[in-house]
Amino acid sequence: MKIRALTGNEAMAEAMRQINPDVVAAYPITPATEVVQIFASFVANGLVDTEFIPVESEHSALSACIGAAAAGARVITSTSSQGLALMHEVLFIAAGLRAPIVICEVNRSISSPINIHCDHSDTMGSREAGWVQIYAEDAQEAYDLTIQAIKIAEEIFLPVMVSTDGFIISHCMQRVEVMEDKEVQEIIGVHRSPYSLFDKPITIGPLDLQDYFFEHKRQQIEVMNQSLPVIEKVMSEFNARFNRTYSIFKTYKIEDAEQVVVLCGSTCGTARVAIDKMREKGIKVGLVKLHIIRPFPHKELIELLKSFKLITVLDRSDTMSTMGGPIYVELRSAMYGCSQHPTIVDYIYGLGGRDIDVEQIMEVLLNGEEIIKQKKVATPIGYIGLRE
Repeated sequence: MKIRALTGNEAMAEAMRQINPDVVAAYPITPATEVVQIFASFVANGLVDTEFIPVESEHSALSACIGAAAAGARVITSTSSQGLALMHEVLFIAAGLRAPIVICEVNRSISSPINIHCDHSDTMGSREAGWVQIYAEDAQEAYDLTIQAIKIAEEIFLPVMVSTDGFIISHCMQRVEVMEDKEVQEIIGVHRSPYSLFDKPITIGPLDLQDYFFEHKRQQIEVMNQSLPVIEKVMSEFNARFNRTYSIFKTYKIEDAEQVVVLCGSTCGTARVAIDKMREKGIKVGLVKLHIIRPFPHKELIELLKSFKLITVLDRSDTMSTMGGPIYVELRSAMYGCSQHPTIVDYIYGLGGRDIDVEQIMEVLLNGEEIIKQKKVATPIGYIGLRE
């Protein structure tokens, strides 16, 4: 184990180097450019055996990845924002073909207006494409989860994207524990692929009309439905080997809490500081950090959250549905059938990279205390740090 100072982009590139994929096809986009730029230097210096394919667009990048995966290769790419949006058509194809591709995704707002900073509108906008979605809080998690992602993808034969917050994680340097190359190779194991076109030629992506399309989609749905235990298994094996504590979600000071905050990404660190300060005031609040958004762990969250008086969700994107942010919408739907039915409120924050600080989260938590006391929600969907 080595201690290094790495940005989130450097951490993801280092994980890719240690994975040593067969193929990386990519097109640069801010703030994810450095991931493949750094990796390209590894290729040029002979540190990996990877075939690096520079292409003319993100759509082409993922298309090339699918072709490589269909030939039986271990494949990784990276993108962000408009790049992920340009891949949108091909995301569904990768998932439908059960291609175990990994995307190192750096969260950035989707235009318009044009913005290069962080929110979660890019990945949340692609959450129905059939990819496992994993969210990292910091550079250490970006490194660790990229390594776990390739193992997860090749265990369930579904593509996986690992998301980090643009600039907040991607360009900020942190202390990262880096494993030895041999250790990474041992834990990811020999590449597993559903395809071996050279040994057994088959047709990929055939026309599939009314007679079988529904059945094939149902198979894909069922794989996603059954993937959580596999994800948990991979995380547990990683934890045991490298003394980590990964799980589909992580809790903080919820044991005696009346109000719990649910969110994902880099803001979890800010929320923990706010919770500590609230605890100093004698206010019982806790945190649930979501690592996995797809598949959404609804059964596990129902069991965890059903007894709290108030659930406060923080969303870094909006569904444009009048119903709030995506985590709120999905969690509220999941909790609908719960007999105890806790109150749930949502706050949209940080769109386009706007900062959120400890004091703002404390204000949200104080609002939650008033809701608990009054037993009444005046506005279920609010906004943090917005000029109105």
